[in-house]
Amino acid sequence: MAHIKKFNRICVLVLDGFGIGELPDAGAFGDSGSNTLAHLYTARPQLSLPHLEKLGLLKAAGLASSLPIMRGAAFGKMKEISAGKDTTTGHWEMMGLPVQESFTYFPKGFPKEIMDAFLKRNSLPGYLGNKPASGTEIIKELGKEHLQSGKPIVYTSGDSVFQIACHEESFGLDHLYKVCLETRKILSNSPYKVGRVIARPFIGATSETFKRTTNRKDFSLKPFGETCLTSLKANHFGVIGMGKIPSIYDHEGITETIVSKTDDEGVDKLKEILKSKSEFKGLIFCNLNDLDTLYGHRRNASGYAEHLQHIDQRLPEILKTLQPDDLLVITSDHGNDPSFTGTDHTREYVPLVMYSPSLEHSIDLKARESFCDLGQSILDNFEIKALPHGKSFLQELEA
Repeated sequence: MAHIKKFNRICVLVLDGFGIGELPDAGAFGDSGSNTLAHLYTARPQLSLPHLEKLGLLKAAGLASSLPIMRGAAFGKMKEISAGKDTTTGHWEMMGLPVQESFTYFPKGFPKEIMDAFLKRNSLPGYLGNKPASGTEIIKELGKEHLQSGKPIVYTSGDSVFQIACHEESFGLDHLYKVCLETRKILSNSPYKVGRVIARPFIGATSETFKRTTNRKDFSLKPFGETCLTSLKANHFGVIGMGKIPSIYDHEGITETIVSKTDDEGVDKLKEILKSKSEFKGLIFCNLNDLDTLYGHRRNASGYAEHLQHIDQRLPEILKTLQPDDLLVITSDHGNDPSFTGTDHTREYVPLVMYSPSLEHSIDLKARESFCDLGQSILDNFEIKALPHGKSFLQELEA
């Protein structure tokens, strides 16, 4: 068999909520016709993504591309096989653990037994909300009553999430985190499979001035099986988790945590890691969340396009820090078409765009049958026993 190129450092950069076209089963999720990337060009025809385009993004998405693919790039797209379209299912699957039994969702709010336990365990005077809602809209609606009553605002979304919004100053950030931790325990011991409990602190004095802060904190369900991360750690490779990555896996398999609260902070810290950890061997796993949170769920197509263009403009800063034995992977966990109906994620293919200074050609990896192919390829690179799901594309990088 031909020699397969091995990489010392693999950097996976997740552009949260960035889809490139509906999946074959999108209709079952109410997402027929969704296409995050294509609809961005409709909303903003002047959108320019030259660096992602030269890495093959547009070709992977089946869109017209006027720029040549650069040497060392590889491109394709991945199909989700998990029974969901949220953060947890997407991230777990890309690290080799598909979620084949759906998480629990709450389109009518959380059941009485959960809310009764929520009040009793946390010694709270009551709660507000308990319904699906936009995170920015519900604090406008209920923030004033929360300040007056001290009752937390509870809401959910299209994700399997129990979100708790409280005023960072009057309720207290540490108090909010403690309430979330206790709620995580309640849900983990219940028959309901809830992906995440999320602390959503905000500040301000009136509905016009209420504003969420960057002190969000996630309390996730522990992965129910082995992942690429736990395999890497067990085999003494490093796993650096950045942004919300550590919390998505409940810190399972993470060897170092880097806090970043905005996309620009994430890019800055990623560059710093790539520059300072030249001897590192393993996975650097970074999530950039602003496309999803600030624009996708808000159905702000113009803002989404502008921010994606900003990320593209910063991409060369990352490319310049890569060593010959590095592989950069840019992908996503699900779609979030800002031109679509509702405020939910969209069931789409996600990009699989890669670059390494050592690759001699540009490579079309076509459509992958599962997000798991990414995790399997990482394990293959580090010569670690394969997980049950996914097919490595490592050998194809030498094609």
